[in-house]
Amino acid sequence: MAWHLFGGGRDRAQAAALKERIATLQAELDNCRGVTRHRKQLRYAYGVAAAIAVLGVGFMLGVHSAPIKQVAGDAIQTFGLAQPVQGVDAGNAAYQKGKYAAAMKILRPLAEQGDARAQVTVALMYYHGRGVRQDDPEALRWFRLAGDQGDAYAQFNLGVMYGEGQGVPQDSNQAAEWYRLAADQNNAQAQYNLGLWYAEGEDGAQDLVSAHMWFNLAAARFPPSDTRNRALAVRNRDVVAGKMTRDQLAEAQKLAREWKRK
Repeated sequence: MAWHLFGGGRDRAQAAALKERIATLQAELDNCRGVTRHRKQLRYAYGVAAAIAVLGVGFMLGVHSAPIKQVAGDAIQTFGLAQPVQGVDAGNAAYQKGKYAAAMKILRPLAEQGDARAQVTVALMYYHGRGVRQDDPEALRWFRLAGDQGDAYAQFNLGVMYGEGQGVPQDSNQAAEWYRLAADQNNAQAQYNLGLWYAEGEDGAQDLVSAHMWFNLAAARFPPSDTRNRALAVRNRDVVAGKMTRDQLAEAQKLAREWKRK
């Protein structure tokens, strides 16, 4: 099932440059901060029509591909994979200022050396066509390198690209595998997408218990300031709850309480 950008087709409108602090790379800054302030929203996972058919309501589904539309700054601040490296900081600062050629000159060698943060920014540049020719397969390759190192942001974006068939044949099961890796690291957007995946029965069978659990976790993970996405997660969770037995609901709530970040 194809995913689409707002505005139709594969619109790759430029995201507004982040004005937030980059040099300090505060590890505690929430992964979702600035999503609604610094980029155009993408349409929500797997399409509204399928969600209406499965869940029986007319609400808009949200947030699944926000990070790809975000510039690299937010993600870099939340990876927690390594201490800041001056070269990566300088490259990402150039990226934020729109100096894409300079950013690529700094970051490409670091990415080739295996720095996951550099790999993510290089992937974003290929995805958006910033300073380079737009190239989905190349973006996918760099996201994959970072994702294989355990980078949750890259893993989530790989889920988006597999889910939409960008640079790779569309594969919802493969998308779910990448979402789970990111969700297991407490990425709220990946948790939300897994909820959708289980609610819609993308593997051929609905799993309302798992759908409720992941929606529940996503609702708790989105920051209070992100009222829109928290509300969507709660709404989806409650719609799923209305289709569950009391025993199923109790099981889903227990799983959410006992869930631990991996």
